[in-house]
Amino acid sequence: MNKSDLIDAMVAECVEPKLSKADAGRALDSFIHAITKALSDSSVEPEKRSVALVGFGTFAVKERAERKGRNPQTGAEITIKAAKIPSFKAGKSLKDAVN
Repeated sequence: MNKSDLIDAMVAECVEPKLSKADAGRALDSFIHAITKALSDSSVEPEKRSVALVGFGTFAVKERAERKGRNPQTGAEITIKAAKIPSFKAGKSLKDAVN
């Protein structure tokens, strides 16, 4: 499912009042922007940046330590820098729906 398919599904689910594709697209864009803003807020410590949607899951920021890797072309050992990465942990309702 891509973004367009998701918007179509949102429109199909909303019966009363009928939601237009444009409104559903704006709602989805707002949702994505709000999560991105919450996870990238530099005024909050990385381990406290999260968005929890009860039953669905939690978006959070995790820190990945520096590590050693290999250049696939040359085989030479390289150092991969530490990074902050977004993560998602599925909630119980979502896990149950999938299984």
